[in-house]
Amino acid sequence: MIAVGRIGRLFGTDGGVMISLYAAFPDDFTIEEPLFVTIDGLAVPIFCSSFERRGQAGAVAHFDDIDTSRRAEDFLVGHEIFIQDEESEDADDEFYMEDLIGFTAIVDKRKGSISDYYDSEANPLFEITLEGREHLIPAAEEFIANIDFERRIIKFVLPEGLLEL
Repeated sequence: MIAVGRIGRLFGTDGGVMISLYAAFPDDFTIEEPLFVTIDGLAVPIFCSSFERRGQAGAVAHFDDIDTSRRAEDFLVGHEIFIQDEESEDADDEFYMEDLIGFTAIVDKRKGSISDYYDSEANPLFEITLEGREHLIPAAEEFIANIDFERRIIKFVLPEGLLEL
């Protein structure tokens, strides 16, 4: 997250605020992109219903769900605002488990492949083909030792007895 401004004071009685913009505030900002404020240590996205620049380093903004000056005072005034850092977006670790289908699977020095993924809230499973046999193993973080996305390899560390070969 990159700090791009600070909400300084109220503007009007309908929840509008004045923002002092830092030099890092993007010139191409649109209200479709969320801004973020930190509340209780968490980055909370807030969406502008309107955003109007006032000179080089200022703006007036109204935010969705903030429709009174009291709410703006309680939740926004005095807070720094942030935007999502594009570099951290690219380095995001998120992926869909289905993306791992076709990866080479390594289990105890044996090579196989992930042939399917069964999504279930209670017990998501990978179907792994090892030595010509198909096995179902839980798709749990504690069983995944490493994922190499470039080489398309996933290494599993499974508890003894989970696979009977």
